Amino acid sequence: MQPRTNAFEQPIGPELSGWTARPRPPLTPAVGRYCRLEPLSAERHAADLYQAFSQAPDDSDWTYMGVGPFANEAAYRQFAENAQAGNDPLHHAIIDLQTGRAIGTLALMRIDPANGVIEVGFVSFSRQLKRTRIATEAQFLLMRRAFDELGYRRYEWKCDSLNAPSRAAAARLGFQYEGIFRQATVYKGRSRDTAWFSIIDSEWPALRAAYERWLSPDNFDADGNQRAGLAQLAAQEKAACA
Repeated sequence: MQPRTNAFEQPIGPELSGWTARPRPPLTPAVGRYCRLEPLSAERHAADLYQAFSQAPDDSDWTYMGVGPFANEAAYRQFAENAQAGNDPLHHAIIDLQTGRAIGTLALMRIDPANGVIEVGFVSFSRQLKRTRIATEAQFLLMRRAFDELGYRRYEWKCDSLNAPSRAAAARLGFQYEGIFRQATVYKGRSRDTAWFSIIDSEWPALRAAYERWLSPDNFDADGNQRAGLAQLAAQEKAACA
């Protein structure tokens, strides 16, 4: 499709008639089939989270995080107290609905209401959370809030370009790779090239349908194994919408 042009025959982007700034994310829970997201509270969540993170056999989960590892529960609680005091990043605890315990966190951040852009980051999943339905649903709940509840146009994922698991997770979750920002930041005494990924609002309806199909109990056998992968379902939904 050829871009539209202005009076000077210069190509310009699509018109956004009626666009207004989006609301900021609310400080309310988001509830799914397997988990609930709550704004992080040191009082309610820090003990559970530190206990969950402490089950890992080493500190490798913190290599690509800007924070951690934490020497003890008091150190993690201090981080949680500082995190809950801010509104960007807006940290959320992930609550397992079966146990009622917090087992991970993630955050909405770099919140840009004027342009309708928002990022998911600070993804800290305990070992008991990784590669579970809860892990996928937690991501889905924040996406649904950003696109369906708040009307954002762009949802971002960024990570250290050397963080292969994070890049693989972004691809599985439906984010499109956009490129590398070289020497973008400094953290933990080292330079970081940042890989950028995004989902935009026009891609969301097909992706939302894929998530809903993947998260359905019918998509899992008696042993909890998936019948169809999220990427497979996303491809089907994208083809159906084409």
